[in-house]
Amino acid sequence: MFFRKRTALLGFFLMSASSLPQTAVQTESRARAFRLWITAGPGLFWIILFLLIPSAVLLGIGFLSSNDYGSPVMPITSQPFQQVAGFSMLGWDDGNIIIFLRSLEQAGIATVVTALLAYPLVFFIMTRPESVRPLLMLFIVLPSWTNQVVRTYAWLELLGPNAPLTWVAHALHIVPPDLGIAPGSFAVTTGLAYNYLPYMIVPLYASAERLDWTLVEAGRDLYASGFKLFWHTVFPQTIPGLLSGIIFVAIPAFGDYVVPQLLGGDRALMIGSLIANQFTETPDWPYGAALTIIMLVFTAAGLIAFRILSRRLGGSGEATI
Repeated sequence: MFFRKRTALLGFFLMSASSLPQTAVQTESRARAFRLWITAGPGLFWIILFLLIPSAVLLGIGFLSSNDYGSPVMPITSQPFQQVAGFSMLGWDDGNIIIFLRSLEQAGIATVVTALLAYPLVFFIMTRPESVRPLLMLFIVLPSWTNQVVRTYAWLELLGPNAPLTWVAHALHIVPPDLGIAPGSFAVTTGLAYNYLPYMIVPLYASAERLDWTLVEAGRDLYASGFKLFWHTVFPQTIPGLLSGIIFVAIPAFGDYVVPQLLGGDRALMIGSLIANQFTETPDWPYGAALTIIMLVFTAAGLIAFRILSRRLGGSGEATI
């Protein structure tokens, strides 16, 4: 009898001891989950409230009909998406396709221009003393702290009919007399490149800070110089930063509204201005929602393409979304 009681008591203590680590693991797991929700919860709530819910609402509006005032009404229809493709009661029109292609073209040119400007600026900063680099980077980012509308209006004055740059364009017969560089496609490209240049410089600078300079020295030992030295030793190491900069510049430039509206007008209409017009000047909410959905699809496709490209080029998670 005594032996049975001792055995049962020993088993109880063994079970209690074996359950202690499991309880500690569960407590630690719950604490980790709680910390995760505390840190990521506000951002997740923000994304759900201001991105997912509005996108879901737009998706619903995009399949509704439009009344005489442009408001969404029943029944459900695919007509707004047919309008996006260019089909209407008057037949097919390629206007929307031209606007989409123009938006892609402007975003692509602006991205290339920012990359070409960013590389010399980044390596100029990298050659300065370490104590001066943060100040130079501050000068790069500082203009972005002002309102984009104010900065774009400044370019409107610089590229207007009475601006010195326009006088030079008149003298070279690039722009007809009595007209300015703005509004026009060149003005839109200039405005986009200026506004989004810091978004290319910052990720490139982050990559340049991690450069392995021994590879550059090895290239010099092999008598490489100039562009060959840059292309074979420096450029491959900055690809992650370049891909991040392309994402940060091309995607917002594709859907930008302020710069094309002020510097392009009707002569360089882009997708952002076209969408805004459907909710303001010529109301057609279902059509505007369908345009927005298509733009989001293009954006998602671009992100997926750059993610695949960055992985194939050996980019790290810095360049992926």
